[in-house]
Amino acid sequence: MTTSDSMTVFDRALVRRRRDRAAAGFPDHSFLFEEVADRLADRLEDVRRGFPLALDLGSHDGAMARALKGPGGWRKGIERLVACDLSPAFARAAGRSADAAVAADEEALPFAPESFDLVVSNLSLHWVNDLPGALVQIRQALKPDGFFCAALLGGETLTELRRCLYEAEMAVAGGVSPRVSPFAEIKDAGALMQRAGFALPVVDGDTLTVTYSDALALMRDLRGMGESNAVLARRKVPASRALLFETARRYAELHAEPDGRIPATFQVLYLAGWSPHESQQQPLKPGCGEVPLAEALKGQAGKLP
Repeated sequence: MTTSDSMTVFDRALVRRRRDRAAAGFPDHSFLFEEVADRLADRLEDVRRGFPLALDLGSHDGAMARALKGPGGWRKGIERLVACDLSPAFARAAGRSADAAVAADEEALPFAPESFDLVVSNLSLHWVNDLPGALVQIRQALKPDGFFCAALLGGETLTELRRCLYEAEMAVAGGVSPRVSPFAEIKDAGALMQRAGFALPVVDGDTLTVTYSDALALMRDLRGMGESNAVLARRKVPASRALLFETARRYAELHAEPDGRIPATFQVLYLAGWSPHESQQQPLKPGCGEVPLAEALKGQAGKLP
């Protein structure tokens, strides 16, 4: 759900179509989603409570559901897990690992307020146009004292590819168009969580480096993930062979490692927060400290830290 035209960055219909196309061969390209799902599940283990009803938002083929499976059933006290994805093909695939599945857009969630104890999202929300609005909807779908935990790609993702595409297009076409999607910056994520009304928000990040034989292999992998460019302002014609080969040449020239392979950076941002509840720790109101400021400063005059 967008609140203004200026917030419409991505072609959501194209994101859906690309995910639908990627679904059949996704297991051959899903390593990043499997790795981050395991990291999200490990983070949930640090939370000392259970979550009877959970939502896997942006489920892809169900990597998060598989990570949350324990030897005797669901981990973290989950009794029922609902998978949700923009792509009907991915929703069907995720339904094999979850208790139920639905195809729905993160920008217009179809769930009643205060439905879930837990919402977890694995590498999907970076495709949302109105991220603040989506976070508000997620918080509203949580029960009071419900927990939200997500991973999304951050602004340092694919910096090498971004530079090489830019330089190659300038050389080949004499101008540039958006070739790599923009991503959220870690410095903004905490403010977005607070703006959406989450209590006790926490944001941090990881950087994962993956190596490929060449830039063309990287781009094939991104296509297989359903993660290729969906910016509305992109050039609508396919990239020319000359552009692709010039990008690969520059990538190898600038970034090749001693063994000839090239690295690709994926920055993963982790967001966590709670739906507000009166039982949660609250900040003290100004002026309500138990020790008067003058008393605390007594004897400190003339002393430098």
